[in-house]
Amino acid sequence: MNIDLHTSDGTTNGTVDLDDALFDAQVNVPAMHQVVVAQLAAARSGTSKTKSRGEVRGGGRKPWRQKGTGRARQGSIRSPQWSGGGIAHGPSGEQNYTKRVSKSLKRVALRSALSDRARSGDIRVVADLTFDAPKTKDAIAFLDAMDLGRRRVLLVLATREEAVARSFRNLDHVHILTVDQLNTYDVLVSDVVVFQQAALDHVGKGTRDDLEPKGKVPSSKLTRAGRPQPPRDQRKTKRKGRDRNAAGAAQGASS
Repeated sequence: MNIDLHTSDGTTNGTVDLDDALFDAQVNVPAMHQVVVAQLAAARSGTSKTKSRGEVRGGGRKPWRQKGTGRARQGSIRSPQWSGGGIAHGPSGEQNYTKRVSKSLKRVALRSALSDRARSGDIRVVADLTFDAPKTKDAIAFLDAMDLGRRRVLLVLATREEAVARSFRNLDHVHILTVDQLNTYDVLVSDVVVFQQAALDHVGKGTRDDLEPKGKVPSSKLTRAGRPQPPRDQRKTKRKGRDRNAAGAAQGASS
């Protein structure tokens, strides 16, 4: 898929080829729904709490005797059925709303969201976006040049640009992400997604230009459990300790 390549002043400077595997894939609506629900659930703080009957002040005395009054038996005025009593089965303040989502499902959802935006013409690519100093006026001029107006914009950068981030910070309809933080929810909640050209090579990989790739430990350095082996001197110490324990056990058995 080819789309226009824009400059920071809004003019067109050729075209750029988008990866069909990311921007022209089949849209999977159920996958996007599951991932968005999981993201919103993970954003919940889970700190809401109510007091149980054991935490409410008062109610230590039985309000009236068990029998002979004609009224229902009661043990405390802080029981859940009383006004001002504790709450039964209320939130404890330790709720965990997170939902498990596989990495493959996250990739499918992100591809679906990007493909939906690309087919509707809501993907823009900018050759380079840099500001000399943080100025909201420059950010507004860029949006006007791109003919974005007051549309909700997701700006995806290849690296952390402090001047760019601070320039757009006062605009509530613009959300900035580095490409390693790109996710399904932010793509779907935005009207237009604007990519820095250098960020296209990192989409869906969890990397960006100013981050070194995570190195993998060679298989020869791993134990059977898949963990890195301890240093050689530590391995000798452990072996000597086992030998001493075995020698002590043998000596005790012989005596």
